[in-house]
Amino acid sequence: MSTDDMLHTVLRRRANGESVEAIRLDLIIPTGKREGQHPSLASIYRAPAEHEKRQAYPKAVEQAHADSAMLQARTRSARPTSRIIADQRYPPDFRRRPRLPRHGPQRHR
Repeated sequence: MSTDDMLHTVLRRRANGESVEAIRLDLIIPTGKREGQHPSLASIYRAPAEHEKRQAYPKAVEQAHADSAMLQARTRSARPTSRIIADQRYPPDFRRRPRLPRHGPQRHR
């Protein structure tokens, strides 16, 4: 599901007893990679279930959003910039593996 309007339509029409297949044909994805196409049956079934979870466990949803934001902030601050990587040298004991010939060992004829 892309939008709240689509979710509302699915919830309302399912309450009226319509089948998901019939509802799917009237929904069109407004933006993104699949713009102008109908959503999949799986996403139509999944959207109301996720909506019910959000309604039943609002504190868990808030905590999950907070945890995600904290992890993203931590990941952003821990990433080195490309300049730092370019200035670093290999440690003195670092040895590269010898490269093997592309076409296998050469045979003497």
